[in-house]
Amino acid sequence: MTPSERPHALAHIQSLPSWLAGRVAARGRGLVAEAIAGEGLKLPHHAVLAAVSEYGPVAQADLVRRLGFDAKDMVLLLNHLEEAGLAVREPDPRDRRKNAVTVTAAGAQTLERCAKLVEHANAELLAPLSAAEGRQLMELLTRVYEA
Repeated sequence: MTPSERPHALAHIQSLPSWLAGRVAARGRGLVAEAIAGEGLKLPHHAVLAAVSEYGPVAQADLVRRLGFDAKDMVLLLNHLEEAGLAVREPDPRDRRKNAVTVTAAGAQTLERCAKLVEHANAELLAPLSAAEGRQLMELLTRVYEA
């Protein structure tokens, strides 16, 4: 087999759905990360703040379980959020041996701004598609994700 007859390995890899989905995901993460950077947040901070807002007051250990983050990383993320005035750790009223994390008013306002920023970033990601194509892509991605 001559070199020109060999399969194009890179072209084959780049045509796989797994490769394309990964590249699109990386671009989407990049757009979202750039969008929320102005709020002083990175993607993990945003996820933790959103989880605290949704489930709070919530124990740190519960955040670790819900988000699948390393416990040591969670401490660092919460330290950042606390130092920024976006969340607070206080003794859990149900179990004083644990800390419960709560979103502050500033944290709730930051989440509202981030929601708009993230929507714009995702609109930019899907800009090459029509509105109908964007909805179809979301339906298809959801089906693959849920399978």
